[in-house]
Amino acid sequence: MKKSRSILLFIILTTWLSTSFTPVLAQEEPHKDKLNVTADIVSRYIWRGLNLGGSSPSIQPNIEYSHGNFAVGAWGAYSFDHSITRQECDLYLSYTIANLVTITGTDYFLPHEDTLLNHYFNYNDEKTGHVLEISAKFLGTDKIPFSLLLASNVYGNDAKTWNGHNQYSTYIELGYSFKVKETGCNAFFGVTPTKPDIDKGETGYYGNGPGVINLGIKATRDIRITDSFSLPISASFITNPQAENIYLVLGITL
Repeated sequence: MKKSRSILLFIILTTWLSTSFTPVLAQEEPHKDKLNVTADIVSRYIWRGLNLGGSSPSIQPNIEYSHGNFAVGAWGAYSFDHSITRQECDLYLSYTIANLVTITGTDYFLPHEDTLLNHYFNYNDEKTGHVLEISAKFLGTDKIPFSLLLASNVYGNDAKTWNGHNQYSTYIELGYSFKVKETGCNAFFGVTPTKPDIDKGETGYYGNGPGVINLGIKATRDIRITDSFSLPISASFITNPQAENIYLVLGITL
């Protein structure tokens, strides 16, 4: 039932957005091949309000090949905190509709050392370290500076129900983009509607109940180093009201 609801929400959202903004398709540029290689260094690895990198900085490399509206890539997160035995390597495939909606399938792999979850090619739903997620994101426009993300786990190492089934954990985030002089800002409000049955011993993927888990703002600007080179830096103020956590994260993109 939970899976059917998530899929239905995706279909309704993407169908409405793509049909409402179809005229934009005529303005798309011809297909171009691109290969981008970047790396972020962040003081803490905070993902959707959750601390996944311990108390040390994290380096996050990314390689992405895009052709027209399609993109495929690999992204990783490696903490300098030696107590973190779980390092991350993800693969993703996305398609963007009319520069307005991006549909993405992501294979998150977060292995645990010395366990079956450390075996990359193990895709057994009950033993795998992979989490497969499907997401749809409305990107916003110049006149509509809001974004909306809906993401749901559909297979793998998701939080389980009391009888061993996946909870199909879901995350929803509303974003608002604006600029203050030369600084780009994005305010975000992220919630999870998933409700684990605590009375039956269930725990959640994002938290132990529905609620606000990711609330804050990110500011980004370029620092000019030379006449031909600038270094993008960011500062993120992040709170997780449900877990009562707060973070201030510095990021540098190379």
